Amino acid sequence: MLLAVSMILVGFIVLIWSADLFVAGAASIAKNMGMSPIIIGLTIVSVGTSAPEILVAITASMSGAGELAIGNAIGSNIANIALVLGITVLVAPLMVQERCMKSEVLLLLIATVCVGLLVLDGELSSADGWLMVIMLVLIIVRLVKQQFNDPDLLVEAGEEPEKLLTPLKAWLSFLIGLALLIVSSKVLVWGAVHTAQELGVSELVIGLTIVAVGTSLPELAATIASAMRGHTEIALGNIIGSNLFNLLAVMAIPGIVETHTLEPAAVSRDYLTMTLLTVFLAVAIFVSRMRSKSRPGHAYLGRTLGTLLVSCYALYYYSLYSTM
Repeated sequence: MLLAVSMILVGFIVLIWSADLFVAGAASIAKNMGMSPIIIGLTIVSVGTSAPEILVAITASMSGAGELAIGNAIGSNIANIALVLGITVLVAPLMVQERCMKSEVLLLLIATVCVGLLVLDGELSSADGWLMVIMLVLIIVRLVKQQFNDPDLLVEAGEEPEKLLTPLKAWLSFLIGLALLIVSSKVLVWGAVHTAQELGVSELVIGLTIVAVGTSLPELAATIASAMRGHTEIALGNIIGSNLFNLLAVMAIPGIVETHTLEPAAVSRDYLTMTLLTVFLAVAIFVSRMRSKSRPGHAYLGRTLGTLLVSCYALYYYSLYSTM
């Protein structure tokens, strides 16, 4: 048991550090090739902050622990909205454009409902997985086309500090980061599976809690950093982009590898919680437009919302473990 817990801790530390190394290398390679900051942000950085979840999903699925991967995807989305966004607005309230609600949040709502319909039968099949991947590609294409012409987002992306590495250092950072991501994800999955067996809980619960929070740490760091610099669109975009990747890529991987029969609670409790939180976020942005602190065409997300979100996360954890 002690060895398994140690492997989880070591896996988390190396996973998060290697994800940062991987993103830094990939972003520098892209920049050296002439890619614009906005494209790098929408693709490489979004994929990079979800790299821990993606690598864990691949490793878990190939190891026959698909439930852990599914729990990780759903749990990470719950953590991103209730914990990451909640803590972020407690630290630095956000001023979000209405356009965000009409595009990114709307796309996330649509994706959440569509995937919910796919898994409503209690199964995640290969066909379901590929449909989710196709949906992700279409959403990325739409976001790139739409946001590439957004002057506000272009300004924010241009203001992001560049850590440009030389071509040699960029490739070394990219390759070493990727190698460490693969190794650390294997260590983390091994530790999580053995911990679940020792504690007598399901892999789904371990994925929803320990693994989900750990793999959401890159999103927490990136979101708070962007919010503290006043880049509110990028801060919220990190969460929305990560949730889309988790939902349509990370959760799709177990289904693509082999058909999985989901635990009833995964749909009725966990997926429903994720959906309700997503709807709550959309409603909160809409209602916040009427707050006195909101500028015209913007919604002020303040500490009241942060308190509510973090409280929701605590209640979810309580309900999760009280039914074990």
